[in-house]
Amino acid sequence: MDIKNLTITMLMAFIIVVIIGPIFLPILHRLKFGQTVRDDGPQTHLAKNGTPTMGGIMFMIAITITVLFRAKLDSDIFVGLVCMLGFGLVGFLDDFIIIKMRRSLGLKPWQKIAMQFVISGYVAFYQYTSSPAASKIMIPFTDKFIDLGILYVPIIMFIIIGTVNAVNLTDGLDGLASGITAVVSTFFVAFALFVAKDVAVATFAAATIGGCIGFLVFNVNPAKVFMGDTGSMALGGAVVAFAVLTNSVLLIPIVGGIYFAEALSVIIQVTYFKKTGKRIFKMAPLHHHFEQCGWPETKVVFIFWIVAIILAWIGVVAGF
Repeated sequence: MDIKNLTITMLMAFIIVVIIGPIFLPILHRLKFGQTVRDDGPQTHLAKNGTPTMGGIMFMIAITITVLFRAKLDSDIFVGLVCMLGFGLVGFLDDFIIIKMRRSLGLKPWQKIAMQFVISGYVAFYQYTSSPAASKIMIPFTDKFIDLGILYVPIIMFIIIGTVNAVNLTDGLDGLASGITAVVSTFFVAFALFVAKDVAVATFAAATIGGCIGFLVFNVNPAKVFMGDTGSMALGGAVVAFAVLTNSVLLIPIVGGIYFAEALSVIIQVTYFKKTGKRIFKMAPLHHHFEQCGWPETKVVFIFWIVAIILAWIGVVAGF
């Protein structure tokens, strides 16, 4: 598949989301699937109370339909879709319980981690048994590989779960997670096509770009809909599927550096507060820290997008 066909794939996913949006948003309003904004966060976010959430379903549908029509349907594509839709389902259940059962927390922690273990274990075991070179992970910025051997499955499971939850933490501002994931997916289109020579993964990534950009039509500030955990965990599942299926998981911390900065800010904040009773950041995740420093939400999103683009170019140097 050439660049022209990948562009058609991207446009198809984009158009499906744009068509679904006006149909889907009234349904979310009617079902009262509105977001409850935390009152200890930035005060500017209180105006977002009641904005429909779980909008990630829109791009999940678009990506799935596009991939089924545009990609060669092999086992890699099936596993990639399972990874995206499986983690999206975990997020959906979490969102649904919070909204419809009026609970402050959705799934219990053990329920959430158990489901994530099952999905990540399936994806890691599939790749380990189906790809002869799976255990040999490329070391960025070198032409060397590290062979994980029998440790491949548990290590990859850890990377999958960590990445999905890092993407989940990134979803906190209008257009932030969808814009960054569009950039990261663009990198993986190029990597899958020119380095891994995996057209199926390139097609999957192209559909994800289209889905994310289509969602931005409704999610850019001021957002008409939020993706919710449904969407952010699905995007995390898609991104990590690209990396696992192309044996390039060590590129994720580089290309997806924003995701990991967000997750790291939470880890540092919680750890430091437990030990000292003080905070390093004004608020975590990191995007809220900059808001509390006085940056407008749109400025934070735009700067983070620019950083994501720069990190993608660094990823090209590291992985090509």
